[in-house]
Amino acid sequence: MKDIAIIGIGVTKFGELFHKSYDDLVRDAAMQAIADAKIDIDEIGAAWLSTAFPEIGVFKGRSGMDLCEPLTMYNIPVTRVSNFCASGADAVRNAVNSLRAGECDVAMALGVEKLRDRQPQDSIVKMMVEYGHPFLQKGFTAAGTFSVYAKRMMYEYGLKQDDIAGISVKNHFHGSLNENAHHRKACSLQEVMNSPVVADPLTVMDSCPTTDGAACVIMVRADDVDKSKQNPIFIKGIGLSISTGWDLPFFDTNHDFLSFEATRVAAAKAYKQAGITNPIEEIDLIELHDCFSIVELITYEDLGLCKQGESKYLIRGKDTQLGGKIPVNVSGGLLSCGHPVGATGIRMVTEVVSHLRNKAGQRQVQGAKRGLTHNIGGPGAIASVIVLSNENY
Repeated sequence: MKDIAIIGIGVTKFGELFHKSYDDLVRDAAMQAIADAKIDIDEIGAAWLSTAFPEIGVFKGRSGMDLCEPLTMYNIPVTRVSNFCASGADAVRNAVNSLRAGECDVAMALGVEKLRDRQPQDSIVKMMVEYGHPFLQKGFTAAGTFSVYAKRMMYEYGLKQDDIAGISVKNHFHGSLNENAHHRKACSLQEVMNSPVVADPLTVMDSCPTTDGAACVIMVRADDVDKSKQNPIFIKGIGLSISTGWDLPFFDTNHDFLSFEATRVAAAKAYKQAGITNPIEEIDLIELHDCFSIVELITYEDLGLCKQGESKYLIRGKDTQLGGKIPVNVSGGLLSCGHPVGATGIRMVTEVVSHLRNKAGQRQVQGAKRGLTHNIGGPGAIASVIVLSNENY
């Protein structure tokens, strides 16, 4: 497979951006990425727009036209991608495949979502109930889903609520160093544990906020990089898996509620491509999908950072904090950055690229050479893993 290089990145501030329209966010992220890549917009030969939830509220992102219009970027193929929380990462995957196939020479993947411009009656929960599975989706909430996993982890492995809350403390500290994060305030363990319960044992501060934001990456084949003006970061592995449907895992008698098969399958694919056999030793930083604190702990195990049941030791030993053995979510993660669903996977890629370029400021992971991003979506059904490196080995 042809090696693919990211040559341009752009990311907006994430938050309650009522003063910014969907089109404004598209332009902001795209123009940053184009300037970073040092190319003209006319050089982009194909693009992918990631918006997961256009059906209610802003009514934008239903087709590639909503990327073309704000950029006046016409007469090229533009595809809208929607794959729940893995939408942004899937847009990157599709752009990578297009470059490898020779369809275009310069590809853009841009994710954007406006989740704050909606009245409560147009919430994601209502949307899932109204537009999801006609039976299985009724009564479904994300917090309720992941709380079951938290309870099971506590029962089987001796996980404590302090361990779950410790993820939030870590990521809010990291978020305080990120000028683009939705929440930029550190917090204490007691503040997390004493915040209102959403779905026992998960509290408000164990839950990511709904957010507005956009992120963009521009890619070329590695052979086409102009090293005299561009600072490339290489995609060495990319895996996507849909391992369950709406009726699973909840109706699968073999499911133990301790792991997400989709993450393990996607990670195995990405690791094989990147030549990774011992991730905790070979990866320098990770941006993973902490939509709820418990998901980060489960993902430590699914990514092979530790044995099953031992994720609690990584958070207790501060191994995943900035300065630790393998820093995780030094951006602040979804818990601090927020989760504009279509943009999140691409925002993670821009974060890792910044560290691999040694351009991440206060939260820089020193000496970072290889990083990983992870998204999980649906009822733990969909997962993406991307491995990036500053070396084209």
